[in-house]
Amino acid sequence: MRHGKKFNKLSRKHAHRRQMLANMASSLILHKKINTTLAKAKALRCYVEPLLTKSKEDTTHSRRVVFSYLQNKEAVTELFREISQKIAQRNGGYTRILKTGYRIGDNAEMAFIELVDFSANATNPKESKAKTTRRGGKKKTAAQETAEPAAEPAAAEKNETAE
Repeated sequence: MRHGKKFNKLSRKHAHRRQMLANMASSLILHKKINTTLAKAKALRCYVEPLLTKSKEDTTHSRRVVFSYLQNKEAVTELFREISQKIAQRNGGYTRILKTGYRIGDNAEMAFIELVDFSANATNPKESKAKTTRRGGKKKTAAQETAEPAAEPAAAEKNETAE
């Protein structure tokens, strides 16, 4: 029965699960995005979001607490130097899980888990394109519209001289 089950054991014993999540959390912090199974991504989200919240307060105690979870100096340094400044204004929801399909070998559901403030869409937003339709001609850009009025008087002068 499922009574009181608060987290997914991921078919591992406690020590193995804890070390696996610590390794995945360190990788997520260092690389900002990792590819894993959906179940592991959901378990990792519950593991890493409290650590990200702790990193907002840069004290010796919070660094030691986070290090006790991650066991990786580089990840702790990265977390407190760069990531904590980006997520300072955010009240939660630091990670995003995107489903990517099924793994070839065992048909496990795969997903990307990424830090929201470091995703490609947030750092390099695409420039908004002018919306085009199939029924209309070319739409003029702002540069073409400003250049056109200057060209119209010259064309009008040619017509007057020709007559």
